[in-house]
Amino acid sequence: MNDGTTQDTANSPSGISRRRLLGTAGAAGAAGLALGGVAGAATHAAAAGEAPTPLAAVGSASVRFHATGSFGPQAGITTPLSSRGHLIAFDLAPGAGRKEAAALMRRWSTTTALLMAGKPTGEGDTGVALDAGPSSLTITFGFGRSFFDRTGLTAQRPAELDPLPPFSSDRLDTRRSDGDLWVQIGADDALVAFHALRAIQKDAGEAARPRWQMNGFNRSPGATAQPMTARNLMGQVDGTRNPKPTDQDFNQRIFVPAEGTPAWMAGGSYAVVRRIRMLLDDWERLSPTAQERVIGRRKADGAPLTGGGETTELALDKTGPDGKLIIPDNAHARISAPEQNGGAAMLRRPFSFHDGIAADGTPDAGLLFVCWQADPLKGFVPVQRKLDRGDALSPFIRHEASGLFAVPGGPKEGEYVGQRLLEA
Repeated sequence: MNDGTTQDTANSPSGISRRRLLGTAGAAGAAGLALGGVAGAATHAAAAGEAPTPLAAVGSASVRFHATGSFGPQAGITTPLSSRGHLIAFDLAPGAGRKEAAALMRRWSTTTALLMAGKPTGEGDTGVALDAGPSSLTITFGFGRSFFDRTGLTAQRPAELDPLPPFSSDRLDTRRSDGDLWVQIGADDALVAFHALRAIQKDAGEAARPRWQMNGFNRSPGATAQPMTARNLMGQVDGTRNPKPTDQDFNQRIFVPAEGTPAWMAGGSYAVVRRIRMLLDDWERLSPTAQERVIGRRKADGAPLTGGGETTELALDKTGPDGKLIIPDNAHARISAPEQNGGAAMLRRPFSFHDGIAADGTPDAGLLFVCWQADPLKGFVPVQRKLDRGDALSPFIRHEASGLFAVPGGPKEGEYVGQRLLEA
């Protein structure tokens, strides 16, 4: 976990789209009246045989699958946080190689283009999402280090896919880590997201077998009076210092340049995926003041302990009347700040998760951490190393699974994801 914020774009780093803003902030106002006004009108209309009044525009929002121009990322990187998500990794089946992988990516891309447009996938469609629009569905694909061995493409494997170093907070389950192929699914409707998950799994056929799968969620669009940074399961505003698409060096930090090596990764990014369990019983025994000192920010609004609002810069040198630093030297916000890590930055797009209550009565809950960067050795690794050496948050979290994936740029019209690699 580190301090960052997520920004809203359709399929390129260009800022918040008007339609998306209307689908959240605008829908929020309508949602607040749903029980008394809109829902009542819809019920009356249905009873009278008239067309029901739409409740919100959330379901009709869509994201492009194909990239525009010569340099564009896949959907699901700069798009806003989804209220429901699924992460799934596959291993190629025994005997499957480059040919089978290319056919699979072609199938997945065809299916994804239909799903993201809110269309059924054909004769085998399950019908789960028949009543819904696309609901901002995004499906994003990546390749793990082992994929290149399985397909005979080791010469095309990026150096950025070298294994992550071990960290002292790691308690990694290898059965829920890594994988040949990785898929991220996000949507603002749980049935739409599940429908996509089933379609992707069915399309894998005999070519690939699921290795692990995780489910996550975020706050639903319209649940707050206005768009705001999400909260995690610790109750903290989580995502304030993310790089923004409007930053001058955003593309440089997050995406592989057009002249990058290897060429097939141009416009792509690298995803670090970590299942981070939060030890919520221990965390919730702390007083709110103690929690704020662990993070370095106010719980109510995410503002630094040194004052101001959520986006106010941390006054890292500011001391209190007792001469001590107001933001403690081991506070999470201090240690993860870009200025404390040589400018290292990553774009975080996580999900919360809750997988039930363990036998000892503790919640199996936390964060499905997903972060994006042009080079994980310059983004995730230096920050995590710094956190590993003394983050006050470390006693309250446990890293239980990990993966690193190369996510190529978005396909152009007529292309499938990874075509420039698999048909090179």
